[in-house]
Amino acid sequence: MPPEEPQIHESAQGPAMTPAPSRTAQTPRPVPGPRPAAVPRPGRPGPRPAPPAQRTPQPAPAGPATTPSVSSQVPQVQLIPASAEGALDAADEAVDLLLDTGRAPGDVLVLTTGEVHPWAAHELSFGETSYWAQHDAGDDVFYADAAQAGRAAGRPVVVFAANGGSPETAAAALPLALGRAGALLIVCGDPKQFDAVLGAGV
Repeated sequence: MPPEEPQIHESAQGPAMTPAPSRTAQTPRPVPGPRPAAVPRPGRPGPRPAPPAQRTPQPAPAGPATTPSVSSQVPQVQLIPASAEGALDAADEAVDLLLDTGRAPGDVLVLTTGEVHPWAAHELSFGETSYWAQHDAGDDVFYADAAQAGRAAGRPVVVFAANGGSPETAAAALPLALGRAGALLIVCGDPKQFDAVLGAGV
Protein backbone atom coordinates (compact mmCIF):
# COMPACT_ATOMS: atom_id res chain seq x y z
CA MET A 1 0.00 0.00 0.00
CA PRO A 2 1.63 3.29 -1.09
CA PRO A 3 2.29 5.83 1.64
CA GLU A 4 -0.11 8.73 1.80
CA GLU A 5 1.21 12.03 0.55
CA PRO A 6 1.32 14.65 3.26
CA GLN A 7 -1.35 17.30 2.82
CA ILE A 8 -0.51 20.96 3.34
CA HIS A 9 -3.31 22.87 4.94
CA GLU A 10 -3.95 26.51 4.17
CA SER A 11 -3.45 27.39 7.81
CA ALA A 12 0.16 26.21 7.55
CA GLN A 13 1.11 28.95 5.08
CA GLY A 14 1.68 31.53 7.75
CA PRO A 15 -0.38 34.25 9.34
CA ALA A 16 -2.32 36.54 7.02
CA MET A 17 -1.03 40.09 6.76
CA THR A 18 -3.36 42.66 8.25
CA PRO A 19 -2.71 46.42 8.16
CA ALA A 20 -1.90 48.01 11.47
CA PRO A 21 -4.92 49.96 12.63
CA SER A 22 -2.81 52.76 14.12
CA ARG A 23 -1.24 53.80 10.77
CA THR A 24 -3.87 55.51 8.67
CA ALA A 25 -2.59 57.26 5.54
CA GLN A 26 -3.90 60.78 5.07
CA THR A 27 -4.53 62.03 1.58
CA PRO A 28 -2.59 65.29 1.11
CA ARG A 29 -4.79 68.24 0.24
CA PRO A 30 -3.89 70.15 -2.94
CA VAL A 31 -2.00 73.34 -2.24
CA PRO A 32 -2.92 76.30 -4.45
CA GLY A 33 0.00 77.33 -6.63
CA PRO A 34 0.75 80.39 -8.71
CA ARG A 35 -1.73 81.34 -11.38
CA PRO A 36 -0.73 80.04 -14.81
CA ALA A 37 0.50 82.71 -17.17
CA ALA A 38 -2.04 83.93 -19.70
CA VAL A 39 -1.61 82.16 -23.02
CA PRO A 40 -1.57 84.71 -25.85
CA ARG A 41 -4.34 84.06 -28.30
CA PRO A 42 -3.66 84.19 -32.04
CA GLY A 43 -4.05 87.58 -33.62
CA ARG A 44 -3.62 89.47 -30.37
CA PRO A 45 -0.79 91.83 -29.50
CA GLY A 46 1.71 90.75 -26.91
CA PRO A 47 4.94 91.96 -25.31
CA ARG A 48 7.22 90.22 -27.79
CA PRO A 49 9.70 91.46 -30.40
CA ALA A 50 8.15 93.04 -33.44
CA PRO A 51 7.35 90.47 -36.13
CA PRO A 52 8.22 91.28 -39.75
CA ALA A 53 4.60 92.33 -40.36
CA GLN A 54 5.14 95.36 -38.17
CA ARG A 55 6.24 98.44 -39.99
CA THR A 56 7.90 101.71 -39.17
CA PRO A 57 5.82 104.57 -40.54
CA GLN A 58 7.33 107.17 -42.80
CA PRO A 59 7.72 110.63 -41.32
CA ALA A 60 4.70 112.84 -41.90
CA PRO A 61 5.20 115.67 -44.41
CA ALA A 62 6.06 119.03 -42.95
CA GLY A 63 2.97 120.82 -41.77
CA PRO A 64 1.52 122.55 -38.73
CA ALA A 65 3.27 121.67 -35.50
CA THR A 66 1.56 119.00 -33.43
CA THR A 67 1.81 118.19 -29.76
CA PRO A 68 4.98 116.17 -29.14
CA SER A 69 4.52 112.48 -28.43
CA VAL A 70 5.39 110.79 -25.16
CA SER A 71 8.73 109.56 -26.56
CA SER A 72 11.15 110.97 -29.10
CA GLN A 73 11.48 107.49 -30.62
CA VAL A 74 9.24 106.44 -33.48
CA PRO A 75 6.71 103.99 -31.98
CA GLN A 76 6.24 100.49 -33.31
CA VAL A 77 3.12 99.96 -35.39
CA GLN A 78 1.18 96.71 -35.09
CA LEU A 79 -1.68 95.94 -37.48
CA ILE A 80 -4.59 93.72 -36.45
CA PRO A 81 -6.71 92.98 -39.54
CA ALA A 82 -10.37 93.59 -38.80
CA SER A 83 -13.50 94.70 -40.60
CA ALA A 84 -15.14 97.98 -39.64
CA GLU A 85 -17.74 95.93 -37.73
CA GLY A 86 -15.08 93.92 -35.87
CA ALA A 87 -12.53 96.70 -35.24
CA LEU A 88 -13.98 97.71 -31.87
CA ASP A 89 -13.97 94.11 -30.61
CA ALA A 90 -10.38 93.69 -31.82
CA ALA A 91 -9.42 96.89 -29.99
CA ASP A 92 -11.09 95.70 -26.77
CA GLU A 93 -9.24 92.38 -27.03
CA ALA A 94 -5.96 94.23 -27.58
CA VAL A 95 -6.59 96.36 -24.48
CA ASP A 96 -7.45 93.27 -22.40
CA LEU A 97 -4.21 91.58 -23.45
CA LEU A 98 -2.16 94.70 -22.76
CA LEU A 99 -3.58 94.86 -19.23
CA ASP A 100 -3.16 91.10 -18.72
CA THR A 101 0.52 91.36 -19.65
CA GLY A 102 1.25 94.12 -17.18
CA ARG A 103 0.46 97.41 -18.91
CA ALA A 104 -0.93 100.02 -16.55
CA PRO A 105 -4.45 101.17 -17.53
CA GLY A 106 -3.27 104.78 -17.59
CA ASP A 107 -0.75 103.87 -20.33
CA VAL A 108 -3.49 103.16 -22.89
CA LEU A 109 -5.50 105.50 -25.12
CA VAL A 110 -8.15 104.07 -27.47
CA LEU A 111 -9.30 106.12 -30.48
CA THR A 112 -12.28 105.23 -32.69
CA THR A 113 -13.09 106.56 -36.17
CA GLY A 114 -16.77 105.60 -36.26
CA GLU A 115 -19.26 105.13 -33.47
CA VAL A 116 -17.79 106.10 -30.11
CA HIS A 117 -16.81 103.32 -27.71
CA PRO A 118 -19.64 102.37 -25.30
CA TRP A 119 -17.47 103.46 -22.34
CA ALA A 120 -17.00 106.91 -23.85
CA ALA A 121 -20.71 107.20 -24.67
CA HIS A 122 -21.57 106.31 -21.06
CA GLU A 123 -19.08 108.75 -19.55
CA LEU A 124 -20.10 111.56 -21.91
CA SER A 125 -23.68 111.17 -20.63
CA PHE A 126 -22.42 112.81 -17.40
CA GLY A 127 -21.03 115.78 -19.31
CA GLU A 128 -17.81 116.66 -21.10
CA THR A 129 -16.24 118.23 -18.00
CA SER A 130 -16.43 114.95 -16.07
CA TYR A 131 -15.35 112.99 -19.14
CA TRP A 132 -12.19 115.01 -19.77
CA ALA A 133 -11.41 115.11 -16.05
CA GLN A 134 -10.97 111.33 -16.24
CA HIS A 135 -8.61 111.84 -19.17
CA ASP A 136 -6.58 114.37 -17.20
CA ALA A 137 -6.40 112.04 -14.17
CA GLY A 138 -4.58 109.54 -16.40
CA ASP A 139 -5.17 106.55 -14.16
CA ASP A 140 -7.37 104.44 -16.44
CA VAL A 141 -7.77 103.46 -20.09
CA PHE A 142 -9.29 106.44 -21.91
CA TYR A 143 -11.56 106.12 -24.95
CA ALA A 144 -12.09 109.00 -27.36
CA ASP A 145 -13.32 109.77 -30.84
CA ALA A 146 -10.40 110.00 -33.27
CA ALA A 147 -11.64 113.47 -34.20
CA GLN A 148 -10.66 114.49 -30.66
CA ALA A 149 -7.16 112.99 -30.88
CA GLY A 150 -5.72 116.50 -30.95
CA ARG A 151 -7.17 117.17 -27.51
CA ALA A 152 -6.01 113.86 -25.99
CA ALA A 153 -2.59 113.75 -24.36
CA GLY A 154 -0.01 111.25 -25.52
CA ARG A 155 0.26 107.86 -23.85
CA PRO A 156 2.75 105.00 -24.23
CA VAL A 157 0.23 102.84 -26.14
CA VAL A 158 -2.48 104.02 -28.51
CA VAL A 159 -5.06 101.57 -29.89
CA PHE A 160 -6.65 102.89 -33.08
CA ALA A 161 -9.96 101.25 -34.07
CA ALA A 162 -11.12 101.97 -37.63
CA ASN A 163 -14.72 101.06 -36.81
CA GLY A 164 -16.42 103.25 -39.39
CA GLY A 165 -16.40 106.71 -40.81
CA SER A 166 -14.92 107.63 -44.16
CA PRO A 167 -11.46 106.51 -45.32
CA GLU A 168 -10.53 110.21 -45.32
CA THR A 169 -11.40 110.42 -41.61
CA ALA A 170 -9.11 107.50 -40.83
CA ALA A 171 -6.38 108.90 -43.08
CA ALA A 172 -6.48 112.20 -41.21
CA ALA A 173 -6.74 110.65 -37.73
CA LEU A 174 -4.06 107.97 -38.02
CA PRO A 175 -1.06 110.36 -38.12
CA LEU A 176 -2.48 112.10 -35.03
CA ALA A 177 -2.83 108.72 -33.30
CA LEU A 178 0.76 107.93 -34.23
CA GLY A 179 1.85 111.25 -32.75
CA ARG A 180 0.14 110.36 -29.45
CA ALA A 181 1.77 106.91 -29.17
CA GLY A 182 4.98 106.84 -27.18
CA ALA A 183 6.04 103.21 -27.71
CA LEU A 184 3.33 101.31 -29.60
CA LEU A 185 0.46 102.06 -31.97
CA ILE A 186 -1.98 99.17 -32.48
CA VAL A 187 -4.16 99.65 -35.54
CA CYS A 188 -7.34 97.56 -35.82
CA GLY A 189 -8.85 97.72 -39.28
CA ASP A 190 -8.28 97.06 -42.98
CA PRO A 191 -4.52 96.75 -43.61
CA LYS A 192 -4.87 97.95 -47.22
CA GLN A 193 -6.36 101.20 -45.98
CA PHE A 194 -3.43 101.74 -43.63
CA ASP A 195 -0.80 100.81 -46.21
CA ALA A 196 -1.93 103.89 -48.09
CA VAL A 197 -1.75 106.06 -44.97
CA LEU A 198 1.51 104.75 -43.47
CA GLY A 199 3.23 104.18 -46.80
CA ALA A 200 2.96 100.92 -48.71
CA GLY A 201 6.71 100.65 -49.03
CA VAL A 202 7.50 100.49 -45.31
